[in-house]
Amino acid sequence: MKFWLFKTEPSTYSWNDLKKEKDKTTFWDGVRNYQARNFLRDRIKRGDLVFIYHSVIKPQTIAGIAKVVSESKPDPTAFDSSSQYFDPKSSLNDPRWFGVEIQAIKEFDPPITRDELKKLSGLRDMTLLQKGSRLSVQPVKPREWKIILQYRTPIDI
Repeated sequence: MKFWLFKTEPSTYSWNDLKKEKDKTTFWDGVRNYQARNFLRDRIKRGDLVFIYHSVIKPQTIAGIAKVVSESKPDPTAFDSSSQYFDPKSSLNDPRWFGVEIQAIKEFDPPITRDELKKLSGLRDMTLLQKGSRLSVQPVKPREWKIILQYRTPIDI
């Protein structure tokens, strides 16, 4: 099992939106960065765990934990000309963009702020906390995952 962090802008899609989905499950679509795409396509597997991180708000927070419940599949929004994520260079025979299905399983109450994370010993090298880190899908090292869970225990939802 591996650990990940998925960033989302809560005004577009939030932790609460995920919790309201049928079975608290959604297909994580719309990722349009090749490095993040490669993680989704090649490295993220069923059973992996994901921090859901709210970006572009104040304060930025880890809101909860989701579990990957399906292997990577082509992102259907890339083929939908009415979608903001449409990519005319992507085709069913040669898809460019991928996503995974995730399910909300635990929640941080209250959410963990970025400022709190910065103060935790052992997270100095965490990708999220690096200057200029903008990647929307990023790995989390097992020791980083453990430090965060020791700081605040999530609750079942």
